[in-house]
Amino acid sequence: MLAGGALAGAVAAAFGADFPGQAIVASVSAVALLVGVRPWVKRRFNVKTERPTVGIAGNVGRTATVLETVTLAGGRINLSGETWSARSQGGDAILPGDKVEVIAIDGATAVVAPVTLPPQPLP
Repeated sequence: MLAGGALAGAVAAAFGADFPGQAIVASVSAVALLVGVRPWVKRRFNVKTERPTVGIAGNVGRTATVLETVTLAGGRINLSGETWSARSQGGDAILPGDKVEVIAIDGATAVVAPVTLPPQPLP
């Protein structure tokens, strides 16, 4: 926008405008471009992307592997290469080696539920 104002001032100079005239033309042109063109450019090139979830909240929805039996009282899972304490959401025991999904994080404990796989079609 400022470059457009400077260009307009240069054109005014080419037509013989004195310095104050050039400054006025450049200023008015820059403001007009800022008000008129900037909203269109912003809409055209503003790509909205979701911000990545980071920290503990980023673990919700991930799949983990049970290391020690997980019950309502507790247990251990491997989540993203780290060992987490966990408890079962429904209270059912989840055995070591089973896959679980992290439903929530409660302090330093992951609340998990067993991953249910869709039934496989018979051959």
